[in-house]
Parts: sequence; structure tokens; C-alpha cells
Amino acid sequence: MIRFFLGKILWLIPTLIGITIVAFGFVRVLPGDPVLLMAGERGLTPERHAELTHQLGFDRPIWVQYSDFLWKVLHGDLGDSLVTHKPVLHEFLTLFPATVELGLFAMVLAVVIGVPVGVLAAIKRGSWFDQISMGTALVGYSMPIFWWGLLLIILFSGILKWTPVSGRISLIYYFPNGTGFMLWDALMSGQKGALTSALSHLILPSIVLATIPLAVIARQTRSAMLEVLGEDYVRTARAKGMPPRRVVGVHALRNAMIPVITTIGLQVGMLMAGAILTETIFSWPGIGKWMVDSISRRDYPSVQGGLLMIAVIVMVVNLIVDLLYGLINPRIRHR
Repeated sequence: MIRFFLGKILWLIPTLIGITIVAFGFVRVLPGDPVLLMAGERGLTPERHAELTHQLGFDRPIWVQYSDFLWKVLHGDLGDSLVTHKPVLHEFLTLFPATVELGLFAMVLAVVIGVPVGVLAAIKRGSWFDQISMGTALVGYSMPIFWWGLLLIILFSGILKWTPVSGRISLIYYFPNGTGFMLWDALMSGQKGALTSALSHLILPSIVLATIPLAVIARQTRSAMLEVLGEDYVRTARAKGMPPRRVVGVHALRNAMIPVITTIGLQVGMLMAGAILTETIFSWPGIGKWMVDSISRRDYPSVQGGLLMIAVIVMVVNLIVDLLYGLINPRIRHR
């Protein structure tokens, strides 16, 4: 097990180096001059432009800039934002709870709905429920997030007026020195209606963000259950007269959950990618919206640091999933 763990850890090193190269190079292929966007075109003389370019280090060779960026990253310094002049790591950690809250709520929604739907579809293979649920999952997987989000806003916020359009909570509530997790802060504040307001703001973006993971989990669960239900030990359990619920819940589902757990872990990357569009559509003040704003402002340090931190989080989650998979299935550790 130790060898398996060390092997997974060692693979992270070249991956991280590759991510730093991608993050560093990505922002520099974008059109636009960050100095002009930062200082403004009016009143910016060529001399002042050259002075700012030198101060920011953009006039140095590209390999020198990358070396300096990598050296700072190794020391936990992601640089300062060109716009807010605040440390990028501080801004990331400040906004990260909002994205975590949205992602966790969406993932719980996807798992709670996706796994039972996949199990029932496998048990009732070929039935109307199987066809409708898997057809719906395929549609959900193929649906563009921005279109789905706007459609829900028009229906539930515009026509039915059931949910707010944007934000995390009504402006009448304020929590000084909060944790950043709005549901917890609203609950602990004791303010009447605060928790309800936070939940109402969370519903639509969570549904939008959960749609693709839900579809993937439902289809993966059905596929895994169909494979397990055809195994000899399941047929033996049925032949012994075990109740169908026990056969499905204990013998079949437990073994079918091994690939499903892996799928759930891999969906973290999909959640982070989907959060960029979801947070932008719903003006959710999280990492996704922050990244979009940073790209539009050519804020090199923020984009570099944000990409790097998101990649590290996805890698850590996938590493945890791999380790859990190795614990559940010992055969994986010896491959």
C-alpha cells in the first residue's frame, strides 16, 4: 500500500510542473496589454508605459519571468493582483468557500438523485422508467450550461418568481467576520429569514451545476449495476431466497459503487469547470466568476494563481479517490 501511495504522489510532481507551464503561458497568449488595462489608456505616456512594464517585469525574457513565477510558487507566493494589489492567494481563499458551498451542494444533489435513478434503471432494465431516465440523463449531459441556466432563470425567477436571480443572499442580511460559507453563517447569525434566503439563492445554481454530474453518475451507476447483477454471487443470493432489497442493497450495490465512487471523484474537475459558467450566469461571488473577471482584465497573477490552485485541488481530490479505490479494491494496488 505504501508503494502504491508513493507512486501516486510521485506522479504529481511532473503534473504540477506541466500545470505551471500551462498557467504561465495561457495568460500570455491572450490579446491585450495588462499595463494599459491596469493604468488606463488616457494619460499613459510611452515613458510611463515603459516604466510600468519594467516594474512589473514584463520586459524581461520569458524564461526569466517563468523562473521567477515558479520560484515564488515553491515558496507559497502566487503574487499580487494587478487590479486590487492584494495577494492572489488571499483573494482565492476568500472566495473559495463560496465555490465549495456551491460545488458540495451540487454534488450532493447529483449523488442523491443520480445513484437511486441508476439503480432503479438497472433493476427495471428495458422498462419505460429505464428509457425515460437514461434519455433524460443523455439530454442533461448534452445541454449547454449557459443555456440551461438562463432557461431556469427565465422560468423560476422571471415567470414564477420563486427564486432570486443572482447573489448568495438578500442584501438586507450581513454577517461580519463570517466563515464564507453562507448557509452556516446564516444559520449561526440567528437572523430571521437569513437561512431561507441563502437556500433560495443556492437552489438554481446548484441545479445547473449538478445537471452534468447527475447524468454521468446515473448512467455509470446503471452500467455498474447491470454488470454486477449478472454475477454468479448475485444469482446465488437470489437462489437462496434472499429478499430482493437485500440482494440489491447489500450484494449488488456495494460492489457496483466501486466505479461509481471513481466517477464521483472525477466529476470534481467537471464541477470546477462548470462553476466558471454557473457563477458568471448567477453572479455567484466565487472562484469561477473571479477567474472570468481576471481574464477579462488581463490580471496575469490572478489567472496564473487561480489556474494553479484549481488544478492542485482537482489533483488532490483525484489522488484521494485513487487511494480510496486502492483500499476498496486491493487488486488495483498491485497493477
